[in-house]
Amino acid sequence: MDPARASRPDLGRCGLSVDVEDWFHAENMKNAVSREGWDVCDLRVERNTIRILDIMEAANARATFFVLGWVAERCPHLVRKIASAGHEVASHGHAHELVYSLTPAAFRNDVLRSKQNLEDLTGKAVHGYRAPCFSITEWALEILQEAGFTYDSSLFPTFAHDRYGRLGGIDTKQPVMALGCGLHEICVSCLQLGTKVFPWGGGGYFRLVPYAIWRRGVRTILHSGSPYVFYIHPWKIDPGQPRMTGVGLMQAFRHRVNLGRCEERFTEFAWSPLYELVPGRVEKKADLDSGKRALA
Repeated sequence: MDPARASRPDLGRCGLSVDVEDWFHAENMKNAVSREGWDVCDLRVERNTIRILDIMEAANARATFFVLGWVAERCPHLVRKIASAGHEVASHGHAHELVYSLTPAAFRNDVLRSKQNLEDLTGKAVHGYRAPCFSITEWALEILQEAGFTYDSSLFPTFAHDRYGRLGGIDTKQPVMALGCGLHEICVSCLQLGTKVFPWGGGGYFRLVPYAIWRRGVRTILHSGSPYVFYIHPWKIDPGQPRMTGVGLMQAFRHRVNLGRCEERFTEFAWSPLYELVPGRVEKKADLDSGKRALA
């Protein structure tokens, strides 16, 4: 094992996920940047994702990269680079539409377009899905199972949030669980203190809480025997991204608060891809062989 990795705490399983989208895809930007305007925006996702890949390589760590289909179609070489570096490539859908705003037919088309493109680029099966803004809903699970996904990681089981979706029958003490439709759900981590459940897996919360306190919470989760599941976006290590007019004060705060702190904050633990948290997972040799040929 690499000495840098060996020196980090390894109290339990730590799953790292990266939602590969650009700054203008964020829901906080929707009043300032129209979908029709995405193609003329400053595309910064490639440089930021490569920076994360460099950080992961230096730390001898691996992660799951939930790649937005819109990004994959414009940066296919980035998808191949992620896969060739040994990381898991998973789907973030295609057009960054909130799942509960779509019809089932539109959602099916969105995820199939993304999944097929990613598999064509990497030559490997895409096992995982994450909904934009964690906007999962019950009816979407059967579609994901039919599309061939192994797991979903779209649930942030914390207090009410204006964008998050909900699933019934979820035990927040079991962050990795089998769903009745044949999928597994891998929840983003929350910290339970008494009867209260606090979001502890990334996002604005990660940028607001002092890191010493955050690290203590992570250790508490790991000492409980649960895996720790964290997420980050590439734009969250990019304080130099454009400032747009038309963004409300609250949206601007939620989007930009403490962006300069993120890069140094997520390299301490021994990270692995989310797929490795799925019980009974099967690596198909054909997938691995075809992936090697596609990336050769």
